[in-house]
Amino acid sequence: MEKVNLAEKLALISDHWNPRVVGELNGQHVKLVKFRGEFVWHKHDHEDELFLVVNGRFTMEFRDRTVLVSEGEFLVVPRGVEHRPVAEEEVSVLLFEPATTLNTGNVRNERTVERLDRI
Repeated sequence: MEKVNLAEKLALISDHWNPRVVGELNGQHVKLVKFRGEFVWHKHDHEDELFLVVNGRFTMEFRDRTVLVSEGEFLVVPRGVEHRPVAEEEVSVLLFEPATTLNTGNVRNERTVERLDRI
């Protein structure tokens, strides 16, 4: 049982769209990631995802609307809902999702991270 300092862990991340595992509980991963630019449209058929903004802000695009998520706020994307995160400026995000969740969901491309690093 050790505490996790989010600022220290985020300082270890210099790339974008590459989540790192910083904790586990009950089959769930706690991940940190930095976003910048547009991600790929995707969905997760079996998992809900929680996005908590640690620093900055980003827009979650849905096919019918957009939601701005700012520092200190979180958004839960329900399973089966197609979405795409977009960040004009770099944003630091904590993700909470099942350990089996693939970052690109139903899409596999150059941004798919098959094996997550732990920091």
